Order: sequence, then C-alpha cells, then structure tokens
Amino acid sequence: MEPAAMMLSLVVALLGAWTLGRAQESISWEVQRYDGWYNNLLHHSYGSVGARLLRLLPANYADGVYQALQEPRVPNARQLSNAVARGPSGLPSRRNITVLAVFFGFHVLLDILETEKPGCPAEFLNIHIPSGDPVFDPASTGDVVLPFQRIHWAAETGQSPNSPRQQTNEMTGWLDGSSIYGPSHSWSDALRSFLGGQLASGPSRSLPRQTDGRVPMWKALDPSTGQGGPRGIYDLGSAWGNENPFLQAESIAWFRYHNHLAKALAQKHPAWSDEDLFQHTRKRVIATFQSIVLYEWLPTLLGTRVPEYKGYQQHLDPSLSPEFVAAAGQFLATMVPPGVYKRDTKCQFQNVSVSSGSFPAVRLCNSYWNREVLQKVAALYGNNMAGLELLPGGMLEADGSLFSTIILEQFVRLRDGDRFWFENTKNGLFTEEEIREIRNTTFHSILTSVTYAKSTDLQPHVFTWREGNPCPQPQQLTAQHLANCTPVMVLDYFAGSGAGFGIIIVVLCCLPLVTLFVAWVVAAFRKRDFKKLQRKQGTSVCREMPGEAIHAIEWHGPKTDNSPVYIQLQADKVLKVLDSRGSVLRSINLKAYQRVEVILSNNKGNKALLLKSPKEYDLVLLFNEEAERSIFVGKLRDYLKESRFDLHLSEMKEQSLMKWAVTQEQRKKILETFFRHLFAQVLEIDRSDAGELSFESSQKAKESLMCELSRAEFAEALGLKDHSMFVESMFSLADKDGNGYISFREFLDILVVFMKGSPEEKSKMMFRMYDVDENGFLSKEEFLRMLRSFIEISNNCLSREQAEQVTESMFQASGFQDRDELTWENFHYMLRDHDSELRLTQLCVKGVPEVFKQNLHNCVSFIKKKEPKGTISEEKDPNLDTVSHYVEQKGQELRKRPGRKGNQYQLHLYTEAQRKKYERNRVQQKIQEFKRFVENYRRHIVCVILFSAITIGVFAERAYYYAFASPSTGIAQTTFVGIIISRGSAASISFMYSYILLTMCRNLITVLRETFLNHYIPFDAAVDFHRWIAMAALIFSVLHTAGHIVNVYIFSVTPLSVLSCLFSSVFTNDGSQLPQKYYWWFFQTVPGMTGVLLLVVLAVMYVFATHHFRRVSFQGFWITHHLYVLLYVLVIIHGSYALIQQPRFYIYFIIPALIYSADKLLSLSRKKVEISVVKAELLPSGVTHLQFQRPQDFDYKSGQWVRIACMALGTTEYHPFTLTSAPHDDTLSLHIRAIGPWTTRLRELYSPKNLALLGTLPKLYLDGPFGEGHQEWNKFEVSVLVGGGIGVTPFASILRDLVFKSSINSKLMCKKIYFIWVTRTQRQFEWLTDIIREVEESDKNSLVSVHIYITQLAEKFDLRTTMLYICERHFQKVLNKSLFTGLRSITHFGRPPFTLFFNSLQEVHPEVQKIGVFSCGPPGMTKSVEQACRQMNKKDQTYFAHHYENF
Repeated sequence: MEPAAMMLSLVVALLGAWTLGRAQESISWEVQRYDGWYNNLLHHSYGSVGARLLRLLPANYADGVYQALQEPRVPNARQLSNAVARGPSGLPSRRNITVLAVFFGFHVLLDILETEKPGCPAEFLNIHIPSGDPVFDPASTGDVVLPFQRIHWAAETGQSPNSPRQQTNEMTGWLDGSSIYGPSHSWSDALRSFLGGQLASGPSRSLPRQTDGRVPMWKALDPSTGQGGPRGIYDLGSAWGNENPFLQAESIAWFRYHNHLAKALAQKHPAWSDEDLFQHTRKRVIATFQSIVLYEWLPTLLGTRVPEYKGYQQHLDPSLSPEFVAAAGQFLATMVPPGVYKRDTKCQFQNVSVSSGSFPAVRLCNSYWNREVLQKVAALYGNNMAGLELLPGGMLEADGSLFSTIILEQFVRLRDGDRFWFENTKNGLFTEEEIREIRNTTFHSILTSVTYAKSTDLQPHVFTWREGNPCPQPQQLTAQHLANCTPVMVLDYFAGSGAGFGIIIVVLCCLPLVTLFVAWVVAAFRKRDFKKLQRKQGTSVCREMPGEAIHAIEWHGPKTDNSPVYIQLQADKVLKVLDSRGSVLRSINLKAYQRVEVILSNNKGNKALLLKSPKEYDLVLLFNEEAERSIFVGKLRDYLKESRFDLHLSEMKEQSLMKWAVTQEQRKKILETFFRHLFAQVLEIDRSDAGELSFESSQKAKESLMCELSRAEFAEALGLKDHSMFVESMFSLADKDGNGYISFREFLDILVVFMKGSPEEKSKMMFRMYDVDENGFLSKEEFLRMLRSFIEISNNCLSREQAEQVTESMFQASGFQDRDELTWENFHYMLRDHDSELRLTQLCVKGVPEVFKQNLHNCVSFIKKKEPKGTISEEKDPNLDTVSHYVEQKGQELRKRPGRKGNQYQLHLYTEAQRKKYERNRVQQKIQEFKRFVENYRRHIVCVILFSAITIGVFAERAYYYAFASPSTGIAQTTFVGIIISRGSAASISFMYSYILLTMCRNLITVLRETFLNHYIPFDAAVDFHRWIAMAALIFSVLHTAGHIVNVYIFSVTPLSVLSCLFSSVFTNDGSQLPQKYYWWFFQTVPGMTGVLLLVVLAVMYVFATHHFRRVSFQGFWITHHLYVLLYVLVIIHGSYALIQQPRFYIYFIIPALIYSADKLLSLSRKKVEISVVKAELLPSGVTHLQFQRPQDFDYKSGQWVRIACMALGTTEYHPFTLTSAPHDDTLSLHIRAIGPWTTRLRELYSPKNLALLGTLPKLYLDGPFGEGHQEWNKFEVSVLVGGGIGVTPFASILRDLVFKSSINSKLMCKKIYFIWVTRTQRQFEWLTDIIREVEESDKNSLVSVHIYITQLAEKFDLRTTMLYICERHFQKVLNKSLFTGLRSITHFGRPPFTLFFNSLQEVHPEVQKIGVFSCGPPGMTKSVEQACRQMNKKDQTYFAHHYENF
C-alpha cells in the first residue's frame, strides 16, 4: 500500500474513534439496559422482558398442569363478581388517599408489569352469564357467554405436573422507567427526538408525538362511540399508557419531566452530545421515579413504613409473583371513585358536558365493592371457606393486611435485588449528595415543574389530602350525581360484509363460466376467420354469376339462419336457386304446375315473397327493399307468360306468410312419416312401431301419404346426387305416370321387389332400369352405362377403357363374347355365381327410421343358425369369392389374393360349438374380466395407485400435522376444517403441479421408452396421465380454494387478540379488537391476491385445453397453456409469504423443474435451426406433402412424430405431425391435411401460386423426434395397423421401414403385419396408394397383408354395393388388382368389424400369445378398436395390446 493511502486510512480511523468517544465522553457508569437483561450478573434473565413470574405458593391447577379451576369446583365468576363487587358507590377513603395516588399506582404497575398479552395458542375460559344479568343478559336469554382469554405463559411449561404452567411478564420487572422509555432499545429510539437528549414531542412541544404505528400502542375502541384508530393516542413507554385519560396524564407528566431535565442539563453542559444528555436525564428520572414509588407513594398506599435500604443483594430473586399481580391490580381497583372533579389553579370546579347533559365530574365506571357480603360469598363456596381463593379473600379482609403484605414484600425485593437502584453506591450512578437530593424530590415538585400550577396550588403531599390543603372537594361523589355509564357494546365483526363476501364467492365460482364465454368468443372469431380463409380459397373456383340472376336472402325457418342466394330462371321451365359460389342448391321444376302461386308481404317494408311449391317445400325470399322484389315479380311474370303459365299473386302480413310457408324442416318431418309407413307396409312391422295414423292429425296423415317425392328428394333418400345415372334410371323406372314425382304407391312397388323379391325379380328390375330403349335387350352400351352408374358412387374411379375391359371380361366369362345384346335370361345367367348376394340385396334408403333397423336386419340376415360346420380353403373352394363374402360379415377377413400361396392355417367359421368353450357363470366371467383387466393394464394401475398414494399421503400428512401436531399457534382450534382442507390440498397441489412437468418431458420419455423402464412405466400414456393429473390437481385446487374461503370467513370474525397469535408477523394485538375485513384477505395480501390470480390462470388454461376449444383454436390453446410459467411464478410467490407455514413448494418442485428445464433446453436448441424444404406438393383431399432436409444426427424410428413451426405464417406455434418417411430415407417427409386454420394457411403458403410470388420454399423449424406407441410395432410377432383418414401417416413410415428391413434380411421379431386402411373414398389419400403399391412390389416374404375399407359406399347389401362387389371380383380376376385402388390388396365396403376380425386372428395365429394393435385416426374409430381389444382380452386367449393416437 502507498504511504499516502496508509496515512489517509489512519487519519480516518482516528477521527472515527474520536467521534465515537465524544458521543459518550461524559458517561462514566454502566448504562442500564432497556429490556432488563443483565441487571443480575449471576442470573442474567432476572427481571427481563418475558421472564417467568415467581410463585409464592405452589400452583393449583385443576389437572395439576395447566387447566384452570372452573365450575363446579369454584363459583361462577359472574355470580361471585355480583356478590363481592356490587355495593354503594362513592365510599370515602379511610386514609384520605387521593385519586392521583390510585392512578399513580396504576402507572407504577405499567412500569413493572404487563400480563395483558394473550397466550398463544388462544385459550378461553368462557364465563357463563346467569340468566337475567342486568348488564350482559337483560333479555334473560340464558345463552350469553363472556369470552375470557388466558394470558401468555412460558412455552416450556405446562407440559407435566413437574412443570406446571407459569405465566410471564412482558415488561421489565424493575423500577427502571420502562413506562417512560419503553421495554426495548428500539422502542426507546422510536420515542426519542435525538436532539438535545429530549423525547420526541408533537407540534405543541408539551405533548408526546401522536402515534403513527411504529410503536405498538394499545388502541382500545372508544366505549362511547365504538370507534378506534390512532387519534388521541400518544407514543409512550408503555403500550397501555393511553388506556384512560388519567394514566395518559401520568405518562405525559413524566414525559415533560424528562424534557425539563434534559433542557436544564443542555444549558448547563452545552458541549454534551444528545446521547450524553439523554442518558444523564434518563438516569436521574429513573432514580426520581424509584424514590417517589418506594418512599412517597408506597407508604401512603399501604399505611406502612418501607424498611431501610441495606444494600444490593445479588442472590435475591426480584421476580414478580402471580399473587402480587392479582393483589396489586385489584387492590388499586377497589379505590377508584365513581368520578373525578376538574378544577383550575383558582379552585374553580368545572362541569363536564356530555351528550346526556352537564355533570359536576368526569364519570368513572368502576366495579364497586362491599365487605359486608361474607354470607353471600360463603354460600357461593358452599359454606366451605377453606376453598376461598386469594382475590375474593383478600378483598374481604377488613384491614387489607394480606394484600398490603404481598405488595410491600414485592417492592422490597424489587429494590434490594436491583443492581441499578439509585441508593446502591457501588454501581457508580450517584454520589451521596445526589442520592439525598433525589430522596428529597417529591411528586409535588415534579408536577409544579411540568405544569402551570404553583407550589401553593397543590397540597405538599399530593397522594393524600389533609385539612387545610387547598381546594377541598365540594362533596363526596356518588353515581347518582354523575352520568350513566356507557352500556355494554356488542361488536359484530361480520356486520355489513355478508353481501360482499357472497359476491366474491359467486365471482370466483363464475370464473370458469367467464373464461368459457371468452373462449367461445375466441372460437367464434377463429371460425369466422377460418371460413373467410376457406371462402378466399374457394373464390378461385367460383363461377361468374349470369347477369339475369337475381340476388335475395332465403329464409329457411324461424330457428335456422338465413343464407344469400341467387335466383335463375332457365328456359327449360326450371327455377334454380344458386349459392354465392354458383353451385345449385335447388331446382324447382315448373312443368308440373298449372298455376304458380306467389304470396307477397304487405307490411315491414314489403320485402318478403313466398313461392309455393305444392309437391316440395316452399321458397321464401327476402329482398333488401320493395323495389327489388317488384323487379323479381316482374321478371317472373314475363318468364311465366312466355312459358304459358298463370301467375296468381296474393298478399298477407309477413308473419302470416312465414307461418303459411312449408319449410324444409317441415318437409323432412312429412317425409319421415312417409318412410315410416312405407317400410311398415313392406316389412309387415307392427303398427305400434310404425305409429298409428289415428294418433296423427288427419291433415298430417293426408300430407304424408299423399306426398310425392321429387327427383332431388329421391336422390337424397338414396344418398346420391340427383343427376347421377343410377338415380335417373331408377327414378324413370319408378315414375310410372311420368309426372316427374314418385308417389307412395310407386315407391312401394319398387321397394317390395328389392326387400322381398327373389334374385330373378331383382335382376329383372335392374334389366328394365337400364333397358333404355325398352326393346327387351340390354346392349353393351347399356350394360356399360349400368356399370358406370354403379361406379359413380365411388367417385368415378374407373376410366371408360377400364369399364369396357370389365364389361368384356364379364361377357367372356359367361360365354357371351360374341353377343352385342343380352336378353334378361342372359343377364341373369351372367349373375349366376352371385345368386346369394342378389338374394340379400336390398335398396338402402336414408330415411328408414331407427325403429326399423333391427327388424330390417332380421329380414336380410344371411347366416343360418343350422349352417353346417366346416372349413374354408381358398385354394380348393371354387366359390371363394362368394363364400368369403359371407365370412367377411362374420369377421373372417384374412383372405389371400388370387394367385398367391395359400395360408398354412385354415379359416374356421365362428360356430356355437366354439362359444361353449367360454361359457361360465356371471361371477366367474366378472372375475376373469377383472383378472385380464389387471393383467392388461398393470403398469397403468401401478403408476396411478402409486401416484395417488403419494398424493393422498402428502394430503394426510399436512392435514394430520395441522390438526394434531401443528406449532402452538392455535390455528387448528380456530379453523379446524378450513385449515386441514387448505393445507392438505396445498401439499397435494404442490406435488401434482410439480411432477406433471415430467409428463411433458418428450425427449426424456422418448429415451426412456427404449430402456427397461418401459416394462414398468407406460410411457405411451404420458399425455393421458398428464390429463389425469391435471384434472386431479383441479379438484384439489377447488378444495384448496374452498378451505381458504372457510378460513377467510373465520378470520374475518376472529378477534385481533387471536389473530395476533395465529399470524404474529402480520398482526399486533393493539386492543382495537376489529379484525381485517374479508376483502383484505382476498385482495390486500400477497397470498390472497396471488390466489385469485391463480384461479384466473387455471380457469383460462383448463377451459382452452378442453378438446373442443383445442380443435377450434389451437393457437388459443397454445398461448394459454404457456401460462404455466406464470402459474409456477404465482405459486412460488403465493407460498413465499409464509402466512401459515414456511414455503414447501420447492421441496416438490426443484427436481421436476430441473429435469423439465433440461428437456426444454434440448428442444429449444433444435428449434433454433432452420430446415430447408426440398419439395412441396399439394395432394388431393387437402393434403400437403412436405419433404425437407434431414438434420445431422437426426435419428428416429418409424412411427415417431415431430413438431414443426413455420415463421412465414407469422406465428411461432408448433404443431405435431407423424413422419411418413422411413428411417433409411435421406430426407424427412410429412403429409399434412388442411383441417384447421394453421394447416389451411400452410397449404396456401406452399401453393404454386404463392411459391411463384415468393420465389423460394419457406423454411421450417423442427423439434423432435418424439416417441409414442406406434414405434413398438416391431416388438410383436403379429401386429395390426389400423389407420383412418389422415391417421395413416405413421403407418406409411412403418410399412416402408418393414419392407426395407425385410429386403436387407434384417432380423425382425415381427413376422406378420395386417394393415387396415379405413377411408371414405379410395381417392381421398391417393399418395398412400403409391406407398402401398411400393410395399406390394417389395414385399417378397409376404409380411404385409393389406385390407382397405371404403366407408362412403352404401350399406353392405345395398344394390349398388352388391353390383360393385361383383365388378370388383371380376376386375381382380382379369387384372389381379382392385377396381378401386389399383392395388392387389383386398377392398371391402363399409366399416371393419374389428371384434370379429381380431377373433379370426386368434384362429390364424394360435401360437401367438400377444398381438400388437396400433391405431391412429378419428376418436370414433380408435374407440371401436379399443372396445374390440377389451372384448377379446376378456377371454383366456391371445392378448391384444392396443396403442392408439387420436387427431
């Protein structure tokens, strides 16, 4: 260090030491501590704040430990009080003791004693008030209880009879001026001004500073007004210094005396510092106080001389005794008069004005007493005076010798055991001369020095009054001369709070509803934006409206939204209704009308028009104004005139017009009745099932049975378009009268043939349908037309050349290759191999009521109960196609493609004999089902039970702790139910909200699922487990909130003395009694405010996480679910306030948070890397194919998924998609279907038009890969892959991966895969067809069996489906591939019967113990697969392990 720097440091150190030294340079004695410690150097705690009281006699508790004596062992306290302390008022003092002496005594007690502090936990000795008590129970209810809270005690006592409870003194037990300077150094500092050694004063300089809350002064409510607050409360040395005006006056006198001496010392010693002046003054004031108490006041009070001081006694215990505490307070209380005169220095007595009048003195409401009550007290003690207690016994003494002895003994011990007593010459405080000077100072001299009174204005000995003293009182005061005392004030802490408290509870309960409304608004806006986007995309396909089209609004009904339409009048006497895109919504054929009836509205602006359509529903149009309607009517009139039709116009009110109109909904009800009775007649169903016509109005029956179907309604009933060839042919055949409509009888005739006719009748009807020229022959062109009409329902998947090829093959197979025309006999012979199918063929109508479904099924059932048992071999049975069609209905789906080697297993029909194997009684079945359920879901059950046990365990631990083992705060006694519910649920919430993070550690789960832990933990169920934990946590959150609502109510009605025990860091018992209002707990505390915010956050997160809103607005779900960061921040803040317990959330949170953070950082590191898109292709059915670069070190397994984001869309949200590329591919690929706003915008972004504008392919951000159940397909010998819709994406990767591994002879556990592709049409996902074709070409080992189910087609045995089935089999014979897909894979119609399919797998693979089932698609499909697996797993056979993913 440099010499200059060293010199500077030394100077600073010397100056600092000199300054500190000067601060107390005149203090040569040991300064007495404020808190009473170390007065006795042998026993440091003697007389300190919080020291125990010293018993003169052994404790007398009811149980010998802590329980107080109560009735009946002692008299009722109120009865004893009435007996002892009720008597005449205004009895004169026998020794003429002044009221000043009485209140000086109370001030002395404030200096050495404070036992008013309530004990913690709060204990009450509730005093029953006798019925009819004039003060507390004037109404004689008999149920009044006076709560009496026990005082503070030493926590380490009261545990056993060897250590009974001992009370403590919260003030220093020395006469050390604590009532002037406070019981602690900080208290004293708060009272000081730090200027001239004086105590801080208010603006007037003669009064102390009004309290500002820094000093815990007692602020009892004003009994006359019930008001509280700091007004009129001064900062004094004792918290109780402001209890009444007389104590306050005593404290102010000593305050002034200190400042008086400090001012004199400052003038005498101007060089002294503030500290010097303060300590010198304090020393002198304390000594003067000690002298007056012991040698002036105490002898006057007791009438006894105080023994001479013989020096300090170190081994004497000066602690206060409980006997002294009881004796001194009550001894002084018996001397309090009923009133006190007010006079000035001239002996002029002043009246006191109150609301009830003017009175001669200040009223004091004291408990009066009388010694002449010995017989009454004896009666209360059962005439056993040996049980008389200290307090009543001492008060009943005639001379008061007992109390006098106790008080004198206590003060002598205080004096002799005080090392800092002013007469102790060994402490170096005062010289002999100063001691004599102090002894000669009286309270008279103090009062004259601090007031305006002269020495002659006061008697020389102010504690007594003698004859000749100035200003004698006019008369002895009694209660009759004074104002009445303020009656008892009853406080209702919850008064006026009920409505507000209820509103808050209702608001909290409505938070989910409010959030639900917000979510609904967000969803509505998202739907609107999505529709706008769809309309924007659809504008490119909109046709330009012809100029003559008239714009209007179509009214659909009172409960249906209106829609904008365009009306077009065509030359072929057809009125067409078009939508905004130019698509035909409806065609009204005017040819059948003799007269067109139009009704116009004549009110509400004359804007409505009704066009009656007698055989259909009516057309109601609304125009913007009457002029537009007039233009339309004029055009319609001209149009009809040209077509030679009459137009009939009429008018009525708009409301009547709309009631008169037949709406589309009404027309549907008519058609329902139509079809109900139609099928009732065809199937001969009971009339009760169909509905008796007599039960319906005659008008309705007439409308239903006389109604005729239009071509559009006929097509809708068949589920087809009205312009299809099949509808045209069928309609022409049924419409016998050629009026363009089908009547009830005409429909019945054709339906009977298809429902009950023989194969010959059905084939003959089909022959007539397509014999267009009605010459009795079916030409090849007409046969081709028939074939193409069937193909229409499969979206015209067959080209004309393919259709001609099928036609030629069918002609050739029947030996008619040389014929150009077929007779009906030839046509029926061509269908000879499909006679069974024709027998079951019917005409499926959409309008058939549900009540007929079972009857209809029975009518067309194709399995005969007595069918002989046998086996079916694909190689030997020449009628394989026909038989397999039967087997298909019963689940035998495993058929070999023609030309392939037959399966080594034979397919068995599912017969009655096999079912007997599983027949058991119901109890055995239930037991077996339960055993299989436990076996199948043992990992899930163990994890749920373990997690639930921990959750319940932490709940029980906290609940038990606060109910029976909590710290001595008494909170369990105050709010037992509320605290155990709130604390128990808080522990459960902490555990759940912490470990729910682990279910979202996707990278960790992907790694762990490849380890041995996957045998014990169902990692595939992580998302389901996440939802389960979230719902359980929500329940516990509601419980936590309910518990705290109970707590808030109880705390709002709990007195402050109890709250100061429960929450010592928040509340101080200052006498104000009133607790905080309910809203303070909710909105003005950290736990309350964060709790309310947490409820808001939870409501938002949970509502937006529901399935509906997640689908409608994924972005809303994405944004709101990221509030989990705020959730955890609020939870941490919520518990950090430590209102009830120390924070414990971190115990549960740290480990999961660290794991989740590491997992999240790994994802974030990947998300920052841009991935270039190599290829973008828009495929049919709204599928977008993206092919992009494979990042370095990106290893994944088939069936895994990734999350992608595209910043070019203006959002950072990530969406999950399954990879369709195989692990051996050099690039990654995704097939994304546009079903929502984000995917639709992504498709638009990669459209050729948009890419031409951008000039480059927008890049992606990639996160993953992540594992899920589908990647375990190779862990089963037999796996079944079920894909529905876009859910086939994971299986595209799996199929390609399987074939690749098989081609390189990779060792595979999987020996057989069945892929079931469920799709509405074969063209919906044509890109998958290419993948399947690639698999078929590469599958040399017959590992994969593909089954395609087309669900858009009609029911299994519909006429069209049957004909398509026939064509499909012929096409496969000719070209060895499917008619619909072009694949060798088998194509089925309808939905797959999973239960029967799985049942057949057990037959084909009897040696396989476990089959893996992997499904992905719509929830309905995966649910069907899950139900089928559960059904199969009830048996003691092959176990089907289901892994599924919904979208």
